[in-house]
Amino acid sequence: MLQLYNTLTRKKDEFVPIEKGKVRFYHCGPTVYWTQHIGNLRGMMMGDLLVRTLRYLGYEVIHVRNYTDVGHMTSDADTGEDKMEKGVKREKLSPKEVADKYILQFEQDTKALNLLEPTNKPRATQYVPQMIEMVGELLKKGYAYTTDLAVYFDVSKFSSYTELNKQDIKKMKEGAGKAEVTDPKKKSPLDFALWFFKAGTHKDALQTWSSPFFSSLITNGEGFPGWHIECSAMSRSLLGNTIDIHLGGIEHIPVHHTNEIAQSEASNGVKFVNYWLHNGHLLINEGKMAKSEGTGYALSEIIKKGYEPLALRYFFLTAQYRSQQNFTWEALRGSQTAFHDLREMVASWKDISRVQLSEEKLKKIDAYRTQFTQALENDLNIPAALAITREVAKSNIPSPDKYDLIMDFDQVLGLNLREIQNSEFRIQNEITEEIQALIDKRNTLRKEKKFAEADSVRKQIEEKGFVIEDSFRGSELKKK
Repeated sequence: MLQLYNTLTRKKDEFVPIEKGKVRFYHCGPTVYWTQHIGNLRGMMMGDLLVRTLRYLGYEVIHVRNYTDVGHMTSDADTGEDKMEKGVKREKLSPKEVADKYILQFEQDTKALNLLEPTNKPRATQYVPQMIEMVGELLKKGYAYTTDLAVYFDVSKFSSYTELNKQDIKKMKEGAGKAEVTDPKKKSPLDFALWFFKAGTHKDALQTWSSPFFSSLITNGEGFPGWHIECSAMSRSLLGNTIDIHLGGIEHIPVHHTNEIAQSEASNGVKFVNYWLHNGHLLINEGKMAKSEGTGYALSEIIKKGYEPLALRYFFLTAQYRSQQNFTWEALRGSQTAFHDLREMVASWKDISRVQLSEEKLKKIDAYRTQFTQALENDLNIPAALAITREVAKSNIPSPDKYDLIMDFDQVLGLNLREIQNSEFRIQNEITEEIQALIDKRNTLRKEKKFAEADSVRKQIEEKGFVIEDSFRGSELKKK
């Protein structure tokens, strides 16, 4: 029996899907204005583990993970600059070019981490007509109102507004009132924008669409959607009015997901989500991971320091999705070593001849499989499932049967153990200080665009029995 910790009820609930054997799952994806750091990628991997677990347990999963490419302000509320326009200024590219660039980079990173492809990957800009339709419904039903600057959701009209975040609405209003006020006609500081008009602070917005909404400051209702309405419209279009599971980071509970519930349920007239799941943050040295502080490490930086993407995946597996996880280079080194040890053992079992299993060994295999499944069913206790996998690897079960069992478990763990060849494991142990110095020298020369000199160093590395392959993952060292 699968149990999931439901943020809505603040307890583990038995999972009962809307439709037997089928799960509709929406996952808040990235805002594609910059490189996603490994904390963001951990959040994406938690969604991957949920999908893998559900499929392992026999469910068909429709997985939607969106891309936000318009309307997400630097504040999760309605203030600040559109993050996409911030990316435009930095990159000197069009909004679409910025989105294309960082979607490609994100998908290269998720592929390297062995994340399964979602069923649908909608971009917000592809669903603006559906967003306009939903905003129109909210206006018609009296849940929204219009000013010269925006169309707002009227929080006072939705009585269960704080059902998810469990906050005192009076204190919320006081806190929100201290924030920057950009629209004097906004009725309450808690009211949130469904549609921004191309006016006021957004008069120079780069991505706009015409709409049926009226503002005395612009013609044709020209503007762009608010961030919150985007997920509601995309979810409704691809999964229906009520969905089984919605996942996102814990930072989305107070505002984004609270607003999604209000506008979706006000528009659709039915419950929006049955199970709300939220993943904890990745910390670094017990502090916040942030680009501004130089600690928002990209996957490419992890690779450049000699770590495999799947070693990072192994590290993520060691903490439960709801928990905070603390990243240190020492912890990552330990995960890479443990990952190498596991896959070396697995590869060594591949070609060993099978023997007749005793009744005792058969029962032991069944017991391990049951323990693994029970760990998954206990709110996705992946660290326990990983520990069971390690226990299997060290057990006295015949090697071919250990191999089969761990390959079964790897459908969830996603460590791609079947694909690894034994000859690749020892490479890290064979890199001498001299070879590492040559690698570092070549990397420096390439950064300085001294490509001829870098090529000369590459030849020195090849003379020592290694080859360097340059790809989107960076420079990868392999045995000749």
